[in-house]
Amino acid sequence: MKTLKIPFIPDLEKMSYEDLDMALETGGAKSFIGEVCWPDQFPYHPDASFAVARSKTHIAVLYHVRCLDLRAMALEDNGPVWEDSCCEFFASDPVDGTYYNFEMNCIGTLLGAKRKSREECMHYPAGKLAEVVRHSTLARKQRDISGKIFGWSAGMVIPLEMIGADPDNLPSSIRANFYKCADKSAHPHFLSWNRVETPAPDFHRPDFFGELVF
Repeated sequence: MKTLKIPFIPDLEKMSYEDLDMALETGGAKSFIGEVCWPDQFPYHPDASFAVARSKTHIAVLYHVRCLDLRAMALEDNGPVWEDSCCEFFASDPVDGTYYNFEMNCIGTLLGAKRKSREECMHYPAGKLAEVVRHSTLARKQRDISGKIFGWSAGMVIPLEMIGADPDNLPSSIRANFYKCADKSAHPHFLSWNRVETPAPDFHRPDFFGELVF
C-alpha cells in the first residue's frame, strides 16, 4: 500500500491557480498516477502526476497531464465526467465506512458523491459542490480532439468536511486513491496511484486505496 505524508500549507483555498501551482510545486507531496492495472484491455499510459497538501480547512489536489486526445463534453456537474479527460480523487470516510468520490474533467466539470458502493450513493447538490474550488488551464468549452499531444492541469480544493474529516480533530490518516481516466476518448485508459487488483477497471474499490498521513 502506497503512503503519502500530506503537508500543511495555509490558505490553499484562497489561492489563484498560479499561486496554488507554485505552493504545491515547492511544498506539496508529489507522486505519479502510474499504475496501468489492466494492460491487456487498456494499455495506453499517459503521463499523469499530482501534488497534494492541506490547509486548516481544505485538501488540495493538482493534476498535471500529458496525453493523447482531449475530450471535454460534460458541462453539467454530476454528469458523466469520467467519459472525458478526467482526474479523480477518492477517499474513505474515517468514521462510518463509506467513501467519497470527486471526479473532474479537464475543464472543471465536477461530480461529487458520498457512497456505500458504486450503485448506492448520494450526490452532493449544486450548492455543496460550489464549495469545492476548481482550477483548469483550459478554457471552459466542449471539445473532442485526437491525433496530437495535449498538456493540461486541473485542480480541486475540497473542504475537509466533505470527505468526513473534522478540521479541528483530524484523524492521523485516511485511505484514498488518485485516478486518471478517459473512457470515451480515442485512447481510453484507466490509471491509478495505488494499484487496483480487479479483473476489469473498477475505481470504486476502497480495499485498494492507499494511505494519506496527516
